Amino acid sequence: MSADTEGSRQRLQKVLSAAGHFSRRRAEMLMQEGRIRINGELATEMGVRVDPDVDVVSVDGKVVPLKTSALYIMLNKPKGVVSTLADEQGRPDLGAYVKQIGERVVNVGRLDADTTGLLLMTNDGDLVHRLSHPSFEVTKVYTATVKGSLDTAALRKLTTGVELEDGVTAADKAKIVGEPRTGSSIVELVLHSGKNRVIRRMMESVGHPVIDLHRKAVGGLHLGGLKPGTWRELSTLEVKDLLTLAHRADAPTKEPSNDRED
Repeated sequence: MSADTEGSRQRLQKVLSAAGHFSRRRAEMLMQEGRIRINGELATEMGVRVDPDVDVVSVDGKVVPLKTSALYIMLNKPKGVVSTLADEQGRPDLGAYVKQIGERVVNVGRLDADTTGLLLMTNDGDLVHRLSHPSFEVTKVYTATVKGSLDTAALRKLTTGVELEDGVTAADKAKIVGEPRTGSSIVELVLHSGKNRVIRRMMESVGHPVIDLHRKAVGGLHLGGLKPGTWRELSTLEVKDLLTLAHRADAPTKEPSNDRED
């Protein structure tokens, strides 16, 4: 066993260098400057060892990805695709995209078959557990085409709170976007609730059932110009932001439920 390793634990400098973040010398300088933390604790000991699969290392408050085999994917899910890797009813599913990606990745949460937009996929099990947990409320942005002419009273109700069968739920923001069409309106909703099919139920409650629903952002990640049915890997900066979000102080650590649909 080399001096740099001890079982699955390796010197922090070596881990950061192997993950492509810093040279060993640069990592040592950052430690001396008090800019690196391990599991929230300041890293000052030059010989400190970490396990890349277990420990959380942050630099200047941003969690850095240490798992060199981890893959983080953003998919623009098209309508009609169910959020499962293999569908028993033979409907289009995520299995086709997993084949394209070439790695065994799973979806983080779900979008129902009729909802389009941003769906995260990864082989990082810890991230899936954290972001899929029912108590983990991450900000999401949706665009919904709804029946009828949406007015300011309905918008106000969406942001002050709508009574649903599982409790009162409110959007962080709600605004009409674009020009309303004949017999329908387009509304943008920002909310952090993780309740099942919450947008559809909220809009139904205020008398404007959803016709089309699209998720364009999750936790600071945006689809941008990604076309329906296509995917891309997250950038290093996007991965850092995502991991930092997942490991925030109030993030859950218990086993999740991955059955929610938005």
